[in-house]
Amino acid sequence: MSPILRVLVILLSILVTRFASAADYPAPTESDFTIHDFKFASGETLPELRLHYRTLGKQEKDAQGKTTNAVLIMHGTTGSGAQFIRPEFAGELFSKDQPLDTTKFFVVLPDGIGHGKSSKPSDAMHAKFPRYGYIDMVEAQYRLLTEGLGVDHARLVMGTSMGGMHTWLWGELHPDFMDALMPLASLPTQIAGRNRAWRRMVIDAIRNDPAWSEGDYKTQPPSLRTAAEMLWFMSSNPVLRQKDAPTLAKTDEALDKFVEQIVKTDDANDVLYALEASHDYDPGPNLEKIQAPLLAINSADDLINPPELGILEREIKRVPHGRAIVIPLSDKTRGHGSHTLAALWKDQLVDLLKETEK
Repeated sequence: MSPILRVLVILLSILVTRFASAADYPAPTESDFTIHDFKFASGETLPELRLHYRTLGKQEKDAQGKTTNAVLIMHGTTGSGAQFIRPEFAGELFSKDQPLDTTKFFVVLPDGIGHGKSSKPSDAMHAKFPRYGYIDMVEAQYRLLTEGLGVDHARLVMGTSMGGMHTWLWGELHPDFMDALMPLASLPTQIAGRNRAWRRMVIDAIRNDPAWSEGDYKTQPPSLRTAAEMLWFMSSNPVLRQKDAPTLAKTDEALDKFVEQIVKTDDANDVLYALEASHDYDPGPNLEKIQAPLLAINSADDLINPPELGILEREIKRVPHGRAIVIPLSDKTRGHGSHTLAALWKDQLVDLLKETEK
């Protein structure tokens, strides 16, 4: 082999190795679990509630039949479990020798009620779909694990944004179920202030839109664009937005591109329900009930959960085994979206798993 060819082979090998280390994670297995006659907190009942989910890895049990390696990861508002199957999350966590190496862990990624491929308003019922809340979503997740997958214990329960809020609720509602909890991009308090206001703006825009037609529209109402614009506005930080869109024209271009994608893929009723679902979220009164070690991670540039409120620092003191970290603003953070950039916080996850080994 010539020296030049040998160098090229070595360089190619390095590139392949680097690419594999960043993106060499397994494809998930997808399936559905149906809960019959699911009763919502509102009193409404759905004859068949379909929960779609993805799994990676294989479940393991100890000699007593107790699940030892299950990891539940929950997504954010209007998202789905599919959002985690990307290099910046799965590639950093699920690959060989990474913190949640799927040769060792059984990872479960559910689509919450009203999201992804799970039962949702846009399937057929539109605005006649039952009014669901976060308590309903957690109950359905619990039944998916226990009844659908035979998981009676979780090594870790974690989530991002809405999934982070669900994590707080999991710790309160099922305190003995998990070894560790890690909520990301969330606060352990009722949604209020600016966080409630932007959600209310979207809710009002849709409900007051004549084209919404009480949820029985034939084409997506214009208010879906308003919802998309608000999501774009709240999901990043001002520094990054200015960098990516430094002129009027580029800002309009970026916003239009984002909105058009949302309008093509989302549904106004689904968005409306997803935002209204937060109405029953209030873990504040029961934080002392959380028994598992809990590590809450937020970012300093999160417009939805701004650190200047001081809520996380105050409330974490009430969690018996809780601690909190706020990632400083940097050129690597992405505002609220920092929760999906696992490289920013995976070292903290490693420490949490080590601390909770049994």
